[in-house]
Amino acid sequence: MDLELEHTGQARQTPAAGNLKPSGNRLSAGLMQLIREKNTASLSAKTDPMSRLEGALAVHCRVDLAGGKILESASMATLFKGYESLLPGRDLSKVGMVSATASGICGGVHATASALCLEMALGLEPPPLGIVLRNLLLSCQYLNDNCMHLFILAGPDYSAQVIQNTNPEIWSLAQHSHSKHTAIHGYTCISDLLSALNKGSGALYKEALQMVARARRAYTLLGGKYPHSESIIPGGVTIQADAEKLRQFRQILQPFVLYAQKTAAVWNEVFDFMLDANPLYEELGRSAASMLDFGQWDHPDHYDGRYAHCDAWGEKRWSTPAVMINGELTSTRLSLLNAGMEEFLDFSYQQRHDNVNDATQHIIGTDPNGNAISAFHPWNKRTRNPKNLNPQAYSWGSSLTWHGHNFEVGAYARLYLTAAAQKLPDNPYVAATGNSLEFLLPVQTGREIAMQWKIPAVWNAFERNRARACSLAFNLAVTLENIGIAERLVRNGETLTHVPLDQSKYGLQLGVGLWGASRGFLAHWAVIQDQVIDNYQIAIPSRINVGTCTPGQVPGPLEMALQNTPILESRFRHGGNGDNRCNDDNNVRDFTGIDIQRTIQSFDPCMSCHAHILIDQSNEVLLREIDTHFPTLPHPSQLT
Repeated sequence: MDLELEHTGQARQTPAAGNLKPSGNRLSAGLMQLIREKNTASLSAKTDPMSRLEGALAVHCRVDLAGGKILESASMATLFKGYESLLPGRDLSKVGMVSATASGICGGVHATASALCLEMALGLEPPPLGIVLRNLLLSCQYLNDNCMHLFILAGPDYSAQVIQNTNPEIWSLAQHSHSKHTAIHGYTCISDLLSALNKGSGALYKEALQMVARARRAYTLLGGKYPHSESIIPGGVTIQADAEKLRQFRQILQPFVLYAQKTAAVWNEVFDFMLDANPLYEELGRSAASMLDFGQWDHPDHYDGRYAHCDAWGEKRWSTPAVMINGELTSTRLSLLNAGMEEFLDFSYQQRHDNVNDATQHIIGTDPNGNAISAFHPWNKRTRNPKNLNPQAYSWGSSLTWHGHNFEVGAYARLYLTAAAQKLPDNPYVAATGNSLEFLLPVQTGREIAMQWKIPAVWNAFERNRARACSLAFNLAVTLENIGIAERLVRNGETLTHVPLDQSKYGLQLGVGLWGASRGFLAHWAVIQDQVIDNYQIAIPSRINVGTCTPGQVPGPLEMALQNTPILESRFRHGGNGDNRCNDDNNVRDFTGIDIQRTIQSFDPCMSCHAHILIDQSNEVLLREIDTHFPTLPHPSQLT
């Protein structure tokens, strides 16, 4: 199904936003007009099939430079991905090959979510070795993505190159500030550390490329290729593992132990320094702690894939399924997390098929355990070709909520919720205390590294990335435990890694794969009728974080974080001459928008991204590109 919209509005000069009345939406008429004008092609063109590999994000902000604040924001998914429309009518044996390509860079996690979905619907129970190998592949992808984000994509936003250009007073302070964690990361002066973050040339940037390549090398050892391994299937994995392969796998990943300690030390150093330099950075991307994660890494002693037992096997995952709303842990039951999902299209260019008035469709009112689900649950979502432009719409995305509450997702949610829930299965490498995660990781010399991540008092852009830095240790703790389990299974003679696809079930079957990507939770929902896909829906983490406002006009996660972000960039205000120029229309182009960029990057979007910044009380619109593109990696032969 290709969605096509007519857009007949003529491009006009953007009027001064401060002179406009509200448009009837939560967004001002000026910002809505900017969205229409900057994205005419997205509204009028048919979906490009290649856009399904990634999509794009346009963030629109209206900024008061004199007051140093963002007045309003809107995050727009500029393209309709529409993978769901490719799956209905397909034979079950073909589903994974299509759904696994729902992302151009995260194929393995989509393949696993799809496999879990069909396992549930068909009653497949993978063998223990297949479950563990799937966990190990997941960990490699997390190690890859977290290193990439921290040092290749978001890292340069805190580099010497950037800070000299945006906040020279902070750079001056960095040149005279000594590091607190020199013994771990090796940099004695903060300015040296910030220089190591320089894009392309910095030592930390180059080292991260090496570690990313190492994670991919480990993945391909078990999975065959990266990122779109075809070895992950419903019922387990097609790959085989022996003692030698597991030994090599452990050896490839061993350097990550010291690197995890170094990564945490680097980002603790950077963020503590920035906050000391200007405490207002605490407000950067600030939000209430509302987040949801389905948990990852299934335990082979407990996972059976059945929805009836999902609360039990979900609780035994090595990251705990949970939802937190405004700082309060609300539920850790996997079935209730799923049952509470509601997806709204009130501000989307997508339009919902009217199931109620269509005799060929019916509303699913309860999950397989009897929990009530909404008519807006993904199992009930079907889109149709819209005939008219929704006047409130500003995105091809949607608003995915839990019982109507917005939430954000991310690698950090796994740490935060697991620490708070305090339900981790026994693991010699990590423990949850209720307000922290404590790590004890072995290194080859026989000693152990102790680390700790604490739930922060304030949730903001810095804390999202600080938690991501500690995600390396969390990933390793689970990986080391699973390598040990795999080694024991192989020693005991286990060789079975998958069970065959069962195509004997007929009638209506519901399935959901509740899993995760590095950027946050991932879910695939399927309605199967007589062995054929009747409906298929996918929730992708980046699309959740950049979702539209709710029907009650509560901003989406990224939108809310941006609206709480102050403008702390200083150089454009003075132009190096001491004169305040922030209201001079001829000089606003000096404004880089780095605080906006840091907030956007703290959500780790996997889409190419541009920020359109409308300067309040003027006709000036600035375009800023956010770097979310992965660079070329070194060849495996160049690994150190």
